Amino acid sequence: MDDRSEHVMPRRDVLKRLASAAGGIALSGKSFTEGGSRLSEGIRIDPSPLYELSPYLFMQFMEPLGATDSSVDAAWDYHKNAWREDVVEVTKALAPTMLRWGGCFSSYYRWKEGVGSLQKRKPMYNLLWGGMESNHVGTAEFVAFCRLVGAEPLMCVNFESDGRKRWMRDPAGQSRCGDAQEAADWVRYCNASGKHPIKIWQIGNETSYDRKGHDRETGVKKTVEFAVAMRKADPEIGLIGWGDSGWASRMIQEAGDHLQYVAFHHMFNPDDSKEPVLEGERYRRDPDAAWNRLMQAWKINDEKICRIRESLGGVQFPLAMTECHFSIQGRDRCDVMSTWAAGVAYARMFNNFQRHGDLLKIATGADFCGNRWQVNAVLIPTPRSKGNAYLMPVARLMKLYRNHIGQRAVKVEVKPNDLDVVASRTGDRIFLHAVNTNRIHSLRSSIDVSGKKIVKGRVLYISEDPTVELSYLNSGEVMQVSEASFDPGGIWTFPAASVTTMEIEIG
Repeated sequence: MDDRSEHVMPRRDVLKRLASAAGGIALSGKSFTEGGSRLSEGIRIDPSPLYELSPYLFMQFMEPLGATDSSVDAAWDYHKNAWREDVVEVTKALAPTMLRWGGCFSSYYRWKEGVGSLQKRKPMYNLLWGGMESNHVGTAEFVAFCRLVGAEPLMCVNFESDGRKRWMRDPAGQSRCGDAQEAADWVRYCNASGKHPIKIWQIGNETSYDRKGHDRETGVKKTVEFAVAMRKADPEIGLIGWGDSGWASRMIQEAGDHLQYVAFHHMFNPDDSKEPVLEGERYRRDPDAAWNRLMQAWKINDEKICRIRESLGGVQFPLAMTECHFSIQGRDRCDVMSTWAAGVAYARMFNNFQRHGDLLKIATGADFCGNRWQVNAVLIPTPRSKGNAYLMPVARLMKLYRNHIGQRAVKVEVKPNDLDVVASRTGDRIFLHAVNTNRIHSLRSSIDVSGKKIVKGRVLYISEDPTVELSYLNSGEVMQVSEASFDPGGIWTFPAASVTTMEIEIG
């Protein structure tokens, strides 16, 4: 055997070392990556503040998923009768500004069964996700978790089971349908005493997706009924009505005076059904094809958001995408979501959220937590001996974006072809989010803010081999954030397949 073989580093380590070198010498205009670097067109930013960017663009969504994925139960420490400390700590690091409770589960959830003494709480059938729910975690526990991690709670009410008869009764014949008065009582329970305050509530969850549920006119009428009742309990709450499938215009026309947002969801498969390259383990067979497919995924989400905007009928009304993630077949769910390639794909979606930020005010790119589904932001290893909860690639990007974003969008006037770039501003600081969509080559680019002088800056970036997969075994080793300084007049090298955030101080 060649003596040199013991000194050959794995490709992942080579890329990490080279990416670090690229960042460290970027100001001299040089860089090194496995595929080489290219001098590209510069980035020019118009610093004039545009629309306000909502703090809720990277919210999280928690739903008890029963036998399908122990999302809530896995996050609860039954020995200490409290939320698992590792889940709390990793969520603090993720720093979501909003956390939603509900989903399809809300269509058969009776909130009174999950309050009061634990010994007296009534178990319930989880009609969609399977198994029984102990209701050990209810309203008080959910709000307490939100307080622990600094998130604002968003509650989704039982909207008369969204009209779905199959969820109106459980196998024992007990009613699972909640009316407007029940929703109003829930608001009063949370807010009148101030013990469990919830200021934003959603009426209707995927109501339009089932032809056997409420039709549009019934949904609109019922939304007004619920809104009036809930506002009597607390006039200060914010309300979200359902607006997907062409419902938005009618919902705004008839119920708009009662609502602050209209909601839609987008769980989608970016793969080609005729020539799939992402499902199962296919993404491992042809990394180039998988990368190219994932780099185009944001366009499908963009088309969805554009359709919702068009359905508003010309009215500028705030939008809430309260559920969104990829939905690709695999052994668990979306195995490919553990790869860095998927993380980069999500970063492109997050850039697009900002481009739609004039109307898109609540958004997410993942379900919140669980121990099996790869579409979660937080994975919880079970048994506990396998380690602590950790952030998936999508969550690592959410964390990076959430903690380094401006209050108002600004325009990117010029950018290189291979860079997906958006920018925002708070005071004299410009925030740049850049995704290098080139899997092989790094890109050297100058940064210019029109009419302003760059005083100083710093760069935070994640650079990784797109094929690297995250698990409890390597969660502390891969997809880590690197940091460097950026000096006035410098040229920055964006490593191949990287996601970069820049904070630039202007004078």
